[in-house]
Amino acid sequence: MITGELKSKIDRVWDAFWSGGISNPLEVIEQITYLLFIKRLSDLHTLELAKINRFGPDAGRLVFDGSDEQGRKYDELRWSHFKTAAPAEMFEIVGQRVFPFLRTLGGDGSTYSHHMKDARFTIPNPALLARVVDMLDHIPMEDRDTKGDLYEYMLSKIATAGHNGQFRTSRHIIQLMVAMTAPTPSDEICDPACGTAGFLVEAGEYVRRTHPTALFDTRQRKHFHESMFHGFDFDSTMLRIGSMNMLLHGVENPDIRYRDSLAENVSSESEKYSLILANPPFAGSLDYESTSKDLQRIVKTKKTELLFLALFLRLLKPGGRAAVIVPDGVLFGSSKAHKELRRVLVEDQKLDGVIKLPSGTFKPYSGVSTAVLLFTKTNSGGTDNVWFYEVTADGWSLDDKRTPLLPTEKLGPVPDVALAEDEHAKNNLPDALARWFRRDSDELQRARTEQSFCVPKADIVEQGYDLSLNRYKEVVHEEIEHRSPLDILADLERVEAEIQQGLSDLKAMLS
Repeated sequence: MITGELKSKIDRVWDAFWSGGISNPLEVIEQITYLLFIKRLSDLHTLELAKINRFGPDAGRLVFDGSDEQGRKYDELRWSHFKTAAPAEMFEIVGQRVFPFLRTLGGDGSTYSHHMKDARFTIPNPALLARVVDMLDHIPMEDRDTKGDLYEYMLSKIATAGHNGQFRTSRHIIQLMVAMTAPTPSDEICDPACGTAGFLVEAGEYVRRTHPTALFDTRQRKHFHESMFHGFDFDSTMLRIGSMNMLLHGVENPDIRYRDSLAENVSSESEKYSLILANPPFAGSLDYESTSKDLQRIVKTKKTELLFLALFLRLLKPGGRAAVIVPDGVLFGSSKAHKELRRVLVEDQKLDGVIKLPSGTFKPYSGVSTAVLLFTKTNSGGTDNVWFYEVTADGWSLDDKRTPLLPTEKLGPVPDVALAEDEHAKNNLPDALARWFRRDSDELQRARTEQSFCVPKADIVEQGYDLSLNRYKEVVHEEIEHRSPLDILADLERVEAEIQQGLSDLKAMLS
């Protein structure tokens, strides 16, 4: 958790960008991302230099080695050198020399250097650059938690500004989905529409927390840093931001690549991943011509939400599991493609659970109702009961402001402080997580009038594979005590007598 002082520093720099004429929050964070990458290169250079000094010239490879065409040493481009320059000189070094160097950098072979090839320097003036460099220089970047939280806070400002919020799934929803799928050090995890890589980051943090000794093993450490995390997107800005987010959370070289997941042939990567976590964009319909023929063989449709589900099924290994967000229409849509995909999930694979989310979960960007589907790829069925849970409160208000309803330590699916009984009504996520892990035991006994319950496969088949929670939820009807007809007649007679008496009294007064 970053301090209030650090947050206020970031807020001041953010305001400076806006007053300096950069109003797009994505551009703000993109420029900060470039500077963080430059700072990282300088740190890597220092580490390589220490190796060379200790073990000899062949022990390391310097990042800023050699000179440019004018004979100026690249060593002058290091963060540690230009950070002490006067603002005007720093502005010239960074804009005229550092960024061209970035664009030609073969670098360390990482995805970060690859995504920096088209880096553009758009900070408008020397004063703003000096201010941002000074702020980043005073942040303890050696602390993974601090720099990760710093970047998460900056990413949250994309959402706060109300622009490009579709790229960010709320962190507490991500945490719930990751905790339910419980990633392990041996998993290969994929998000085919990764955006800022929120799912991959949280999966990495979960593995660090729950398997603290895993990274001590050389083979597992190499897997964690190089082959565990896979993210695809077709927005180059998102790729840069997602890559930096992973780096600052301590993943050295994840597989973050450009790909239009629905348009490209996926046969080369079929059955490759053991866990898929995703909240893909659902833009409506695609042209058949631009859609992967592999996916069309699974489901004949132009609907992106169905195509993504088909993609997940194609990418998962047998035994692989998924937690993905879908619009409600996937659960009850009546088209042939809708029904067929639901049939496949129930009959051919193992549908584990359906979590109905409140309609305000993705406000202020969208009020669409969504759900989380949890399933396991088996290719041989296995669905016995499907666990349903209705989230009515996720810890934040469900209006456009999305303000927290509880203190920070009581938010999220695994709060630092246990909730009191009456606080459940404000944050259902801890309860949902606890009940999920009991879905094969006492959850089977719950009545369908409760917040969660299990539905046998036979009932779902009978309902045409409808997966909407309301199809199976039973409403408790309050019992009304009806009075006997004789009591009602007696009351009517009494009222009639009172009316007659009133009329008699009125006549007496008038006579």
